[in-house]
Amino acid sequence: MKTIIVNGSPRKNWNTAQLMSEAKKGAESVASEVTYIDLYDLNFTGCRSCMACKRKGIDNPCKCFWKDDLSAVIEDIYSADHLIIGSPIYHGEPTGLVRCLLERVTFPPLSYDDYSSLFKGKVNVDIVLTMNAPENIYKQYYEENMKAYFEPFHFLNGTITITPVYDTLQVKDYTKYDMGSFSEEHKKAVHDTTFVHDLERAFQIGKS
Repeated sequence: MKTIIVNGSPRKNWNTAQLMSEAKKGAESVASEVTYIDLYDLNFTGCRSCMACKRKGIDNPCKCFWKDDLSAVIEDIYSADHLIIGSPIYHGEPTGLVRCLLERVTFPPLSYDDYSSLFKGKVNVDIVLTMNAPENIYKQYYEENMKAYFEPFHFLNGTITITPVYDTLQVKDYTKYDMGSFSEEHKKAVHDTTFVHDLERAFQIGKS
């Protein structure tokens, strides 16, 4: 088994990264080969619309031909069994670099002849989303949008599962920031009582 874990947050030690670290431990607990990637360490773009993956007669149409720091990651994903992506929600969407990753991974397998998948493998995809919003706001405003947002991963022929993590702790000390709409007491209480369970869920996602 091969698992690719992507931290799609610019922070390397906060909520999303901690969850991805637990997913890594979970995958390693069942002897999966694991690659862990901090997406913001890489220099890359979204799809450049070069159309090289759509040329007639190429040996491997399911390949992104653009060369940058993401190229090797994409090839690793295509050879994996399980892709786990963690991302905070910014302005109602995952981070910009997660969007770039989605474009680069899912456009090559898309057939422009009949909109089927050219991908011959199967990669199950788990998305872990962290957010300041509580559960009711996520379900009312975000849940269906996130399902549609990540739907292109179906071109990898596996399952797509989204796990939301609500009401996350944004900073250690709220008194140092202009963040008057948030209650530090509430945020820390939620973090202390529920985040440990979120970490366990992330471990189980990796273990799966």
